[in-house]
Amino acid sequence: MRIASVLENQNIEKRIAITPEIAKKYIALGFKVILSKKYGEHLGFKDKDYKELGVEISNNDAEALVGANIIVQLGLLSDENLSLLKENQTLVGVFNPYTNKEKIENLSKRNINIFSLEMLPRITRAQSMDILSSQANLAGYKAVIESFANFEKAVPMMMTAAGTIPAAKVLVVGAGVAGLQAIATAKRMGAIVFATDVRMTSKEQVESLGGKFLTVEGDENLETEDGYAKEASGEFKKKQEELLAETLKKIDIVICTALIPGKKAPLIIKDTMINNMQSGSVIYDLAAVQGGNTAFTEVDRIVVKEGVKIMGETNILNKLPVSASNLYSKNVLNFVSNLYDKENKKININLEDEIIKKTLIK
Repeated sequence: MRIASVLENQNIEKRIAITPEIAKKYIALGFKVILSKKYGEHLGFKDKDYKELGVEISNNDAEALVGANIIVQLGLLSDENLSLLKENQTLVGVFNPYTNKEKIENLSKRNINIFSLEMLPRITRAQSMDILSSQANLAGYKAVIESFANFEKAVPMMMTAAGTIPAAKVLVVGAGVAGLQAIATAKRMGAIVFATDVRMTSKEQVESLGGKFLTVEGDENLETEDGYAKEASGEFKKKQEELLAETLKKIDIVICTALIPGKKAPLIIKDTMINNMQSGSVIYDLAAVQGGNTAFTEVDRIVVKEGVKIMGETNILNKLPVSASNLYSKNVLNFVSNLYDKENKKININLEDEIIKKTLIK
């Protein structure tokens, strides 16, 4: 069995799907690993590091892809590389089926097996494959670091002979994986942390990390069976807006993480709320690429409104590509191991397996 990966478009994606450590594990499972030239060089993983493990380095993408049984990536291949794929090849990655519907339909018609890992079910057995959690964890951490770097005051409380500097107040909007890591990071750095989420199950988790959970009166639990947030009712949104508007007047830093899978990010922080925030405050919007949680978010730009900085990036994980690649490649290895029939040395697409059934795009 041959497993391959080629370099992503470096302008938008610096992560890789096979690190040297993971290449070694694929080889131990009986795979032949093929990578494109200079595959991990930008992260400090040289071709010779891979070759010493027994990895084959191809001269170009076509050479790597054509003979592969499984191809693992971060996102969809370029149109040129997609045209090289043949019947019964298996593609594994994060393919955003909602936004790439037409391309994925074309691949499916050509009998190419497409597994999109953001569709993994939230079950215990799939935790080691959960790319959303591993990557969101890093994103939540980095969002706090980036916002603190742009905040022009000290974050922890400092008592000096010249007087006391109060601790910065941080609000985390959305207490999923990214939000919880943001709370933990901000708390470790000495901030006073508040959090809000539409899922009442988040309250205990927020408080266990030392954050204060902002409760909307008459809360409704807006959580799907899969553990994701769902859209709130009009009445709930109105109550949440009132609570947020009042809270934001005393907040220094806001980390927005609210996303609904497959939909535009909910608009949570309105223009009037931002106008009432303290000048010098910072908002980091992790939902920027899906439209943003604030009225003024622009991707890859720092927008200043009434002295408030609003930030958001296409891919914040490009600032932590080594750590993100290490975690992602382990997630993918665990998924491929579940898909691989070791005895018969073939891919086993067992649709009775919930993990395989939910991630296979038809």
